[in-house]
Amino acid sequence: MKAGEQSPGSKPLTLGDLRAMRESGEPIACLTAYDSTFAVAQEAAGVDLILIGDTLGMVVQGHDSTVPVRVGDIIYHTQCVTRAVRRPWVVADMPFLSVRSPQVAVEAAGRMMQEAGARMVKLEGGESQVAVTRALADQGIPVCGHLGLQPQLVHKLGGFKVQGREAAAAQAIVDRACELEQAGADMLLLECVPNAVTQGVVAATSVPVIGIGAGPHAHGQILVMHDMLGVTAGRKPRFVKNYMAEAGGVEAAFASYVGEVKSGAYPQPTHGFG
Repeated sequence: MKAGEQSPGSKPLTLGDLRAMRESGEPIACLTAYDSTFAVAQEAAGVDLILIGDTLGMVVQGHDSTVPVRVGDIIYHTQCVTRAVRRPWVVADMPFLSVRSPQVAVEAAGRMMQEAGARMVKLEGGESQVAVTRALADQGIPVCGHLGLQPQLVHKLGGFKVQGREAAAAQAIVDRACELEQAGADMLLLECVPNAVTQGVVAATSVPVIGIGAGPHAHGQILVMHDMLGVTAGRKPRFVKNYMAEAGGVEAAFASYVGEVKSGAYPQPTHGFG
């Protein structure tokens, strides 16, 4: 299927559809994408949610962190994706400093929706995360809150480390998840947290919870596309599985990933932090 060509009957997924998947127990298969070619292949494979992540700073732009990524970068790559796909729910990342205040965040998120066609924005952040979420929700902008390891805070955290191992830290993540939902978040993403933390967040909230390195108990899974295709240089995160090695091609790798997420075959215990 080429960019601009839509498969018959491929209606766009809605937030209601994703909530229904949460309630029915159907896992939500998610991947990152940054251009039309890979986005089209992901849609054909049945990917439910595509994230235009600020990871593009590392896997596309060559930076050593996501910090240098700007709002304009996210808008450009989101446009590349939304021009090409119809069914997947498309989420755009709010890059570093774009959530430094509610006003700045609303302006940036508004551009991502108006200019780029995003259907939701995902945000990291410290103490301002709840206030920013509330401001975005008040403007009718769907929000996914990002908890656990937050790559934009990598310098403050001292590196890419598992979060929530200690009881107090684990409870803080669960508490923040509840605060974000109450502020209007429609979805949560948990990154690099122990399985028990994911279970706690799932039990305490009523929105879809997506995991990356967060164990099998989330309502959906996401991986950085370059990681799951095995083309990222350097050491791979523990939770990553190389689907290209077994599938032999990009399209087959995407289809294998979707199939394993839907069946529960991925992630295995070796892909998480017990």
